[in-house]
Amino acid sequence: MNFNINKCVAVTGHRILPKNFDKERLLEIFNTLINNGYDTFLIGMALGFDTLCFNLLTELKNSYKHIKLVAVVPCKNQDRAFNIKQKEEYKKMIFSADEVIVLNEEYITGCMQERNRFLVDNSSILVAYLTKNNGGTYYTVNYARKKEKEIVILD
Repeated sequence: MNFNINKCVAVTGHRILPKNFDKERLLEIFNTLINNGYDTFLIGMALGFDTLCFNLLTELKNSYKHIKLVAVVPCKNQDRAFNIKQKEEYKKMIFSADEVIVLNEEYITGCMQERNRFLVDNSSILVAYLTKNNGGTYYTVNYARKKEKEIVILD
């Protein structure tokens, strides 16, 4: 890992996004963070919000050449339950990431939560899309609160 935690942002959010999800608001948040000196983005590589963030940040790299996208993979076979289209997009993202951190060789119980803790522990800000009080995103936001991290919540 070659990044400064104080300039690092992690993202977390639900796998299912509504059709009217405000991508422009998310872009605005990313632009503000980059303009405030944040240059590294940790992404847990899940479907939905993580994928959207990865793609938006990839677009932003055209304007901000210095930013880095770090794929934080809970296990090597994270995409095992993805459909063919999702697997193709996942492989494309892994290939285009500036760094890939794989936490476990295979899926093990708790590896997703381990990934979520890693995201929080290795960043100073968490950008979260949170609309319900359960699941992995809820766990991650609560963990970030316990760690007294700055949290930007989209809802």
